Amino acid sequence: MQDLIIDIIRQGGYLGILVLMALENIFPPVPSEVIMGIGGVLIERKEMHFWPLFLAGTVGSTLGNYCWFWLGDKWGYERLGPFINRWGRWLTVEWEDIEKASHYLRHRGDWVVLLLRFSPFLRTIISLPAGLAHMPLWRFLLFTFLGTGIWNVLLIYGGQWLGRYFEKSQDVLSWIVIGFIALGLIFYIWRIISWKPRAARKRRSD
Repeated sequence: MQDLIIDIIRQGGYLGILVLMALENIFPPVPSEVIMGIGGVLIERKEMHFWPLFLAGTVGSTLGNYCWFWLGDKWGYERLGPFINRWGRWLTVEWEDIEKASHYLRHRGDWVVLLLRFSPFLRTIISLPAGLAHMPLWRFLLFTFLGTGIWNVLLIYGGQWLGRYFEKSQDVLSWIVIGFIALGLIFYIWRIISWKPRAARKRRSD
């Protein structure tokens, strides 16, 4: 198990990181914190370089977010509403939440897309209401690239610090990586199990 995940990301290289970061924003196989953090560890080990890693991770994140934006922009309310109502449990979001976010974007400005890229819970799902609000594509891509870019820089530096701090304790570093993945999966499973439609919550409160 030691260094297994680190080895997988190393062997995939920059293209592998781009693909993983895109998939993480569509359906998270591995949290972005782990992907870019391991990239930082590999920079510390002189096996990767900062700028190619930064560009691969940020372009991948932007592409993944664009998929949700495209759905909102092209499908619209009539087609997307039934989709969210059917699969909302697995997305842990309700159609009413999407509508509120889209309304907020139209009336308060699309800068919220940039700001929410720093939120661990909302930075991906905000792309859907941005598409529904028909936010200009160039602004969406720019704000997404800038926001995820800043977030990725922090993750890379964090990974470099971990790589430096645990340079002689590779077992500890490997367990930290596994721990982050396990926590992400536990949190997602808990959201699915505890998630209830707003209508059911209202009936229970009445």
